[in-house]
Amino acid sequence: MGLSHLGIFHTVIGVAAIIAAIVSLIRRGKIDLSQLSGKIYFYFTLVTSLTALGLSSVKGVNPGHILALLIVILISVAYYLCAKRSGNNRSRFIENFFLTFSFFLSLIPTVNETFNRIPIGHPLANGPQDPLIGKTLLILFVLFVIGSVLQFRKQKSINKVV
Repeated sequence: MGLSHLGIFHTVIGVAAIIAAIVSLIRRGKIDLSQLSGKIYFYFTLVTSLTALGLSSVKGVNPGHILALLIVILISVAYYLCAKRSGNNRSRFIENFFLTFSFFLSLIPTVNETFNRIPIGHPLANGPQDPLIGKTLLILFVLFVIGSVLQFRKQKSINKVV
């Protein structure tokens, strides 16, 4: 696949972060930073995003670097809200949305890189403009919107109880 040592490390940590997010979403309906899976998602996504800054086939800042920095900002703000704004309040809405949005954003390069590399020798896609990538990202975006609405509704009912 032509991955450097940093690329292999980045990929392994990134896959673990995605698995942790999926586990948290299935168990809790959100990426919950107070749970182990949420903590794994946070730290592994942080490392994955930072290592992405060292991975590029082009010189200079590119959209992938901007995306990685945006993800770092989103998860950092969510972490701050989780740590400093305890209880079920309005900050949970922002925390939930930022973590879910960071997860969706992390899937963009994941889908692109995976579809352009696997299976080895005959990848599913022929570059980032391939219609398969676009359709897959559209489906993921629809799932993100539906999930965000469900999270908002669930958090709203939790906030009313408390």
